[in-house]
Amino acid sequence: MILVGVSWFEMEKRVARATIHDVAKAAGLSVSSVNRALHEPEKVRPETLQNILQAAESVRFYGIGSIRQGLDKAKPKIRIGILLLQPHRAFYKSLATVLEAAARTVRDHEVLLQIEFLDELSPQNVSLGLDRLAETADVIGLVAPEHPVVSASIERLTENGKKIFALVSQLSARCTIGYIGLDAWKVGRTAGWAFDNLCKREGKIGILVGNHRFRCQETNESGFRSYFREHANNFTLLEPQSTFENANIAREVTEDILAKHADLVGLFISGGGISGATAALRDSGRGNDIVAVGYDLMDVTRTALLDGTLNFLISHPMARMGEAAIAAMIQAFDGGAEFPPSSISLPFDIHTSENL
Repeated sequence: MILVGVSWFEMEKRVARATIHDVAKAAGLSVSSVNRALHEPEKVRPETLQNILQAAESVRFYGIGSIRQGLDKAKPKIRIGILLLQPHRAFYKSLATVLEAAARTVRDHEVLLQIEFLDELSPQNVSLGLDRLAETADVIGLVAPEHPVVSASIERLTENGKKIFALVSQLSARCTIGYIGLDAWKVGRTAGWAFDNLCKREGKIGILVGNHRFRCQETNESGFRSYFREHANNFTLLEPQSTFENANIAREVTEDILAKHADLVGLFISGGGISGATAALRDSGRGNDIVAVGYDLMDVTRTALLDGTLNFLISHPMARMGEAAIAAMIQAFDGGAEFPPSSISLPFDIHTSENL
């Protein structure tokens, strides 16, 4: 039947509105269950509320807003605290971004995420940062150097019921700590493979680390040397030089290595300060003659790959890392006091100029 001279508003009024019975039928539930979702959502399981919400949307039920509010109220709340280093560094900015994005996509929990950055990296300052987060957080993730002061803080907070996860670099303590990051041993051995296959001649390879207190960097170097002992022992590996996670120091150290070793054929940059190291290589005019392997895809390393200063890049899968970290923290929270935080080694990404 065609209605002549009837407005869309009047037509809408003539269409019968969906009822609770319609929602119940679409959801495959009883009317009392739908009614409870509307008026006592705290007594309904979140997955049931989600099912009812989908059914209500499918029949255009007028009470969709109330069901959504009930679903939000029924979600368990988890407070996650994250402690990262130096906010001016691109890597930690990226890590914060992917953690925030992962927290926003969680549907079955309300994730309250608090991220703090530390400019001053002393163990005592890390300990103070942990204590601040522990005042409100149920689960804590942190990037920190290995140190007895940090370990003692983790042990104390764990005894008080906090779940702790090391991010990027593993930490040790006399308690169970979770870990989300790469297998640093494999990173080092993969870097060794890259030099063995990319270097056109044998010679010396320099090694830059950010800070020897970071276990990931120490393990990177161990895996790196392991590869050469096994497969390519005609290369000479220089003693590692620390950049102290600082671009200016990394530049100075790289310039010193270049000046002292005319037969340098490679440079492994496994720690912070890569922007300074690549700048020194580029300005030296020897960048195309020296194979350089770096760590983590950022604007500065992307540029270095494209202009040939870097030849090979090993990188954290950032989005996947954020998702894995938030999921593991929620799992540890839901598991209760006896559920230990898990450790997850993520597969790493590899970049060259040809696959950017």
